Amino acid sequence: MPALASKRRIPVSHLGMADPHQLFDDTSSAQSQGYGAQRGPSGLGYPTASASPQAAFLADPVSNMAMAYGSSLAAQGKELVDKNIDRFIPVTKLKYYFAVDTLYVGKKLGLLFFPYLHQDWEVQYQQDTPVAPRFDVNAPDLYIPAMAFITYVLVAGLALGTQDRFSPDLLGLQASSALAWLTLEVLAILLSLYLITVNTDLTTIDLVAFLGYKYVGMIGGILMGLLFGKIGYYLVLGWCCMSIFVFMIRTLRLKILAEAAAEGVPVRGARNQLRMYLTMAVAAAQPLLMYWLTFHLVR
Repeated sequence: MPALASKRRIPVSHLGMADPHQLFDDTSSAQSQGYGAQRGPSGLGYPTASASPQAAFLADPVSNMAMAYGSSLAAQGKELVDKNIDRFIPVTKLKYYFAVDTLYVGKKLGLLFFPYLHQDWEVQYQQDTPVAPRFDVNAPDLYIPAMAFITYVLVAGLALGTQDRFSPDLLGLQASSALAWLTLEVLAILLSLYLITVNTDLTTIDLVAFLGYKYVGMIGGILMGLLFGKIGYYLVLGWCCMSIFVFMIRTLRLKILAEAAAEGVPVRGARNQLRMYLTMAVAAAQPLLMYWLTFHLVR
């Protein structure tokens, strides 16, 4: 009997558990005591969170004033930069020159290669504002000149590669030379317009657009030279040179000579003769530059 008594199981309730069927001890009281030690002075029962350095920085009044002052300086600087950029480069007007679509590009390329068939060269206006290029094939754009320049550089690299003369430095020299000649053309025309006192709506961006159309013919000449040799190069480039000459004459005469007619300047007057000479010089310079920038790429 003493042995049986020693083997008798002790009730679970004797181990400190309130319910004999409970599997785990109830430690909520201990945790509540631990949490109670961390309660803030407000007595709401939430643990007190340690303040981070960022929160302490934002809570500082001096820091808030510095941030507000810095934001105002940044806004003023942005406004000043935008104002100065618009003074020299009308960024807001560039959207007009890139407002093109596929139909316009096709018609414009056809006009550049076959200007002899085109009759109406007047630019269309709507409330004293020229319509977007996609609505008027006579309007200047920058999309075709920009894409033509990039394509010209790529085709020049292809031509140099077929002749085992390709190098990054030579390709960069080719691109920089084309840009340099374009810049000189624009500056020379602006200076000439100033010297002969021409009042025209021809802007600097218009000049860049009109002068950039010659890259289209240069691309055609180089490609034909790669495919058919010198004969193909001279035939296609010669056609493109005549086309760009006619295109420039018929386009610029409306921009330069039309203003003279509106001012009542006599057709055979000295100033009008200078305007005609300027128009002819600009048109004649395009074929010369087309040949100068491409003849060394075809052998």
